[in-house]
Amino acid sequence: MNNYLISFCGLLIWLLSSCAGKQANVTEEAEPMSNDTLTVETTLEPEPEVEKEVVPTRVDELFDDFIWNFASDERLQRRRIRFPLHVITKDSIRQVERKDWQHDHLFAEQPTYTLMFDKESDLDFEGDTSLKTAVVEWLYLDSMMRQRYFFERDMGAWMLDSISLLPLAPIDDESGFLTFYSRFANDSIYQLDHLTNPIEFVTLDPDDEFSILETTLGISQWFAFKPELPVDRLTNINYGQANDGRSRRKILKVNGFQDGTSIILYFRKRGSEWEMYKFEDTSI
Repeated sequence: MNNYLISFCGLLIWLLSSCAGKQANVTEEAEPMSNDTLTVETTLEPEPEVEKEVVPTRVDELFDDFIWNFASDERLQRRRIRFPLHVITKDSIRQVERKDWQHDHLFAEQPTYTLMFDKESDLDFEGDTSLKTAVVEWLYLDSMMRQRYFFERDMGAWMLDSISLLPLAPIDDESGFLTFYSRFANDSIYQLDHLTNPIEFVTLDPDDEFSILETTLGISQWFAFKPELPVDRLTNINYGQANDGRSRRKILKVNGFQDGTSIILYFRKRGSEWEMYKFEDTSI
C-alpha cells in the first residue's frame, strides 16, 4: 500500500512539472516583438496646403475697397493670389510659389495714391461696381519703368493673376506728359512757368461745407493752395479708362486713404508745352 502511495505521488509531481514547463513556453512565445525586431516609421510628411474655395465678401463690390484690404491684410492677400504667380520682366518669366510669397503693401503705407485719366467722364470708372478686370500700376519716373498688377474678378471675388515689370514704351509717353510731370513736380520755377493765369479753382465753400465754390487763383496764390505732389513715382489704377500715351489732356487725381484728401489736377498740351489749367480741392 505504501509503495502504491509513493508511486502515485511521484507521478503527480511529474505531471505538474510538465504542465508548468509548457505554460512557461506558451507565455514566452506570446511576448510582443522587441523594437529591434520591427521598426515602424511614424514621421509623417506635412500635408500640402489645401486651396480653399474663394468666397466673395463685401469688399469685392468696389475695387477700391478690395485693393485697400488686399494691400493691408496679409492673410486676405495670400487667399486672393493665383499661385504659382507669374512675374514677367524684360528678361524672364518666373513663377512664385505660395511658400515664397512676401506680403506686398502696394501703396497702402503711403498717405495718398494717384489715379490718371484722359477725360472727366472717365472719373466715373472709380465707382463702377460692374468691373471684371483692373490693373494697379507703379510708374517710376526716374527709370521710366512700369510695374503692373493684373486683377480679375472670378465668381464675384477679385484675384491677382500676374505681375509685370517692364520699361515704358515710347508710345506710352508719346505726348511727353510723364516727362513733363516729373519736372513739374520737382522744379518750382518750371512749375510756375507751366500754370495758366488765372487757374480755375474748385473747392468747398468755406461758408457752407455742402456747397462747391468755383473761382480762380492767381499765380501768386498757387503756392498757398498747392497740394504735396508725388515726385519720383506715380500710382494708377486702370479701371478701364483709356490712359492713351498720345492724349493731349491728362487728369491726375490724388486720393487719401484715411484723411479725406481729394485733389484733382487738370493738364493740357498747347503746341509743344504742357500746362496745368484747373485745380480742384474738395478734401474733407
